[in-house]
Amino acid sequence: MDEPIPVTAAVDHGTARLMPDLDRERAWLLTVDGAPQSYVDLEDPCHLEFEYVRRIGHVLDTTAVPGRPLEALHLGGGALTVPRYLAATRPGSRQVAVEADRRLAALVARELPLPPGSRIAVTVTDARAALEAAEPAGADVTVADVFQGSRTPAHLTTLSCVHAAARALRPEGIHLANVADSAPFAFLRSQLATLAAVFDELCLVAEPGMLRGRRFGNAVLVASRAPLPMTDITRRCAADAFPARTVHGTALHRFIAGARPVTDRTAQPSPPPPAGAFSLG
Repeated sequence: MDEPIPVTAAVDHGTARLMPDLDRERAWLLTVDGAPQSYVDLEDPCHLEFEYVRRIGHVLDTTAVPGRPLEALHLGGGALTVPRYLAATRPGSRQVAVEADRRLAALVARELPLPPGSRIAVTVTDARAALEAAEPAGADVTVADVFQGSRTPAHLTTLSCVHAAARALRPEGIHLANVADSAPFAFLRSQLATLAAVFDELCLVAEPGMLRGRRFGNAVLVASRAPLPMTDITRRCAADAFPARTVHGTALHRFIAGARPVTDRTAQPSPPPPAGAFSLG
């Protein structure tokens, strides 16, 4: 009986590796230069392994009536975990995934092919360029999860980028962003301040220990010009196998206090994770 074997390939931004999950027959972990980028289960695209991706899934589940197709723009392709999830949970959704690494996109297309009829288009270009060129008010959801290695590039952290996301969204649309940081959260707070300068509604979802400053980790930021379904988001994230805390309203304003929006002049990439923060052992 043939067993899946790891695949290693040079890509535009380093060395990619696809490693099979021996506990799940058709599941794979994608890393680039040792940093985990994506986990996908080809047999069950609704299985979300990474904790922060599960939280993105919870928000997407609350975005509209269950099962209703959405128009989605994903900044950061990787192995297309979230687009696959949305295609499975909301059949008929039209999605564009933007990946800057051409050889990585080709590797994923070859080794982890999309199911027929998924309606996921992969575009190879810079994420900010794609966002600025997007059709105005054409998307229900934009998802920003862009990392070069273990850091978000500086030009994707700015007020100009957030304005472009707002322009691409319908009035009730939702923007999600994955942000990695640790206490004292200078980068995370600046990203929240940047979103708050454009969007009326905002919340933060993260693991409680990360918010207490115990470890470096991922926070999911959710922003919209329309009211967010906070009760549903809070309930789903709290009830997850890996519970998350939701911060919004007055508590979030206190957390952001003193932080300033990021401009193209002041932008910096996200902070590097400490050694072993995302280690595979």
